[in-house]
Amino acid sequence: MRFTSQDIPPLGGKTILITGANSGLGLESAKALAGRGARVIVACRTPHKAEQALSAIRAMHSDAAVDTLVLDLADLSSVRAVAREALGRYPQLDVLLNNAGVMAVPYGKTKDGFELQFGTNHLGHFALTGLLFERLAKTPGARVVNVSSSAHKMGRMRFDDLQWERGYKKWPAYGMSKLSNLLFSYELARRCSIAGVSLLSVAAHPGYAATNLQYRALELSGSRLAERLTRIVNPWLGQPAAMGALPQICAAVGPEVVSGDYIGPGGPFEVRGNPKKVQSSPRSHSAEDMLKLWELSERLTGVGFGLL
Repeated sequence: MRFTSQDIPPLGGKTILITGANSGLGLESAKALAGRGARVIVACRTPHKAEQALSAIRAMHSDAAVDTLVLDLADLSSVRAVAREALGRYPQLDVLLNNAGVMAVPYGKTKDGFELQFGTNHLGHFALTGLLFERLAKTPGARVVNVSSSAHKMGRMRFDDLQWERGYKKWPAYGMSKLSNLLFSYELARRCSIAGVSLLSVAAHPGYAATNLQYRALELSGSRLAERLTRIVNPWLGQPAAMGALPQICAAVGPEVVSGDYIGPGGPFEVRGNPKKVQSSPRSHSAEDMLKLWELSERLTGVGFGLL
């Protein structure tokens, strides 16, 4: 499978919700999918960012069907409010693209007291998916896409300290959050298969894409010199955001994708190139960790899926 932007099928009549669609991979995904006729819901942390995304998409596709939702994944009350609004507005939901995230930020906590990276990247999306699950499950051919990272390979689940209250290290914490994305994706695929639910659960990673995510991490860390150097070298080292978005677009609408797939760049070391099916780390396939993370996530968020 070698997916390109030309392989995006016609999407008229489809409704796609994308988290973190105001910049980077999320915005590029929104532009591409809206351009093929989908109704795209851009879920962003602030109204200002949502309006910016709306303007950027309509600058490319003046007749695009685009709606906005204000979503803060670091606040479960916001997640619940957005889910209620989406369920009230959209009778079908064909794709939930869990794209938003934070990377390698200094230690912080979400409004609900979770470590910021684990709480935002995994728990916020777990809760949103669970709250929208019934609507997704009733939409024929629906998909949930979780965006992970090659950094999941350095991740290890710290079940004795998921909130990193002892010895926080930003990169291992990021790796754990991205490993969590995969464990969740694979466990959702397994449970849907057992329950006879046709929903596809798919994961993707962008390789090395030059986006604002790297700059934001350095800015929050106070590394001004490193931030400036990264802005200079990133366009040379990383692939453009539009290419980095292709794996998650493929996961969302690619015709050859099946539940449980992991899609990433097809070039050397999965750094760049057109998407293909790739392999994740052995730790991401731990049945014990999948089950343990699922049960803990339900307990921490208070959100269940009704799947055994």
